[in-house]
Amino acid sequence: MKELFSKDTWQEIFGSIQKNRTRTIITMIGVLWGIFIYITLAGAAKGLDNGFEKAFASISSNSLFIWGQYTSLPYGGFKARRGIQLKTSDVAIIKKRVPEIEFIAPRNVRGVFGSAGGNVIRGSKSGTYAIYGEYPEYIKIATTKVFDGGRFINQGDMDQSRKVCVIGERTVEELFDIDEDPIGEYIAINNISFKVIGVHKFVQGGGFGDDGDIYIPFITFKDLFNTGENVGFFMMSAYDNVDVVKVEKEVKAVLKDIKDINPEDDEALGAFNLGKVFKDTVNFVDGLSFLSLIVGIATILAGVIGIGNILLISVKERTKEIGIRRALGATPGQIRNQIITESVFLTIISGIIGIILGTAILYGINVATQDLSDFPYTNPTVPLKFIFGALALMIILGTLIGMLPAQKAVSIKPIDALREE
Repeated sequence: MKELFSKDTWQEIFGSIQKNRTRTIITMIGVLWGIFIYITLAGAAKGLDNGFEKAFASISSNSLFIWGQYTSLPYGGFKARRGIQLKTSDVAIIKKRVPEIEFIAPRNVRGVFGSAGGNVIRGSKSGTYAIYGEYPEYIKIATTKVFDGGRFINQGDMDQSRKVCVIGERTVEELFDIDEDPIGEYIAINNISFKVIGVHKFVQGGGFGDDGDIYIPFITFKDLFNTGENVGFFMMSAYDNVDVVKVEKEVKAVLKDIKDINPEDDEALGAFNLGKVFKDTVNFVDGLSFLSLIVGIATILAGVIGIGNILLISVKERTKEIGIRRALGATPGQIRNQIITESVFLTIISGIIGIILGTAILYGINVATQDLSDFPYTNPTVPLKFIFGALALMIILGTLIGMLPAQKAVSIKPIDALREE
């Protein structure tokens, strides 16, 4: 340890590097490139992970949507191309027969999928917005944020068919004056007065809804648009640690049974399984992170081996010098420690430069993508524990690879080294 802080030791190390400057720099690039690739790929994977988390922030990651379409096969006396209509009564059956489902929220909507939206008026201002008929369970699935001072639709609103609504941020901007509190005020939807009880916060990049959407109680929607017990689609979420793909199959099987749909008919029911998308995304990001780890380690190892080769050549070229030092009293341990220290020093310096360059690249990527709201990419970073882990790995590899030339150096007998030309 004392030799580590010795001035002579570091003079020897820097002297050796100076003699083989070009060769040493080229070899160090191997380690530098390895840690650079690891930092860049790992940071890019984290950026994708953060981006997808942001994109899914407005909805439960184990949720799915199911809606009725048209049958493609005849069944039970019914011809093909029969339209399938979901009903509110289906909810209780699904909940009973698929216990993995935690929440189900039947939904109806006007203003999307080609349907006309609601004509909304407040004073002299007006606009057309998508109107959703919601159950209180919706907010437990979609994790919609409502600004302080307001609330979402509750069961009391449903039981009493209240004419209340939750409006979006854009709706507030377009229908209300600046700094005017919309809570408690009234708007007219299709010429019927609704009291504003909340303003929902738009989640940037959420992709599930719009900042102009208006939510009203499902029962009130039924009366307003005369939809009866019909449901546009079911939005549901499963309990945590449940296979959502399996849940989708079970829900479809239940609906096929109660709607007299051929069990082999794959077109009668439409579905979008966000849980599967989220799982596939997580697996992709994990795979990219693992790939960055493997490629980075392999490249670092190749670079460290290159440093070992340089030191072997250096030991060969310094045979006479080592013999003189041994003759003057240098112990094998001192010679060994110097070679290993040189190996670790070159490895660490290469790694630090690689980390700095990788961090600079990630910063540039972050600056270039932070305004791309449609691209799921946010804050590409690498946790410090991974960086310190990479440095620790390089120290270990540098020490191990330095042992070979170190052992070669101490195996030289002073008398043989002094004869070396």
